[in-house]
Amino acid sequence: MSYDEPGYVSEQYRDASNLGARTALHERFSTNPHPWQRWVFDEFDLPAGARILEVGCGPGNLWTGNLDRLPAGWEVTLTDASPGMIQAVKRRLADDERFRFRQADAQALPFGDNAFDAAVANHVLYHVPDRGRALSEMARVLGPAGTLYASTNGRDHNREMGRMLRFLFPERPDDGYHQAGIGFSLENGKEQLSRWFGGVRLLRREDSLFVTEVGPLLDYLMSGTAAHAAGRDGETVALAERLERELGARGGIHVTKDTGMFVARK
Repeated sequence: MSYDEPGYVSEQYRDASNLGARTALHERFSTNPHPWQRWVFDEFDLPAGARILEVGCGPGNLWTGNLDRLPAGWEVTLTDASPGMIQAVKRRLADDERFRFRQADAQALPFGDNAFDAAVANHVLYHVPDRGRALSEMARVLGPAGTLYASTNGRDHNREMGRMLRFLFPERPDDGYHQAGIGFSLENGKEQLSRWFGGVRLLRREDSLFVTEVGPLLDYLMSGTAAHAAGRDGETVALAERLERELGARGGIHVTKDTGMFVARK
């Protein structure tokens, strides 16, 4: 099941639990001490009264991680296709008058033309089945000088986890973590964005994981594709034992991170 199949998305993101397991691993074991959400926010270049749309907001980590930096005059509209995610973000941010919430499909945004100064798509576009339609919609709702901030992964992201998953699924091709690649990546995103945006710039982030506990790593693996291995408890225990041996021998397990963000201006 690929990243842009609706069944995968609805199963993975019906609530914040799977995403939480993945976020926790990166928060605890990233070698770059500057948090991802702070890095994204660092790149925002917006006026004091900016109107901002986030597509695929999840539980709102970008904003809870930067509340201390959020200008009083910003108006932020958070959208997600998952009602569970909208419930989760409301629990965290509903008391802040700067935020609005709406369940919405990125491919059919329920907003008028030129409604926003900026749009954010934080690791979400590779999940959208019709990316062309979604990008067209984002360009439509952005004003003439609007900016899209779209983060994603590259081909090498989490490549060591591909080896771990092959232990659970011997039939799995040995082509890294992203079996058949992802539809919107650091390698192919600029070409897709350039159809609707005149200036597209790629920012790459230097980071990796050095994991010193097996439990959170297994939680990460089982939150995604490996969750379909229901009933393979024996293989999961064997993988845990194998990772414990690797951790004991090396003091930790290195995982490559290949992430970044496109800044696309109309």
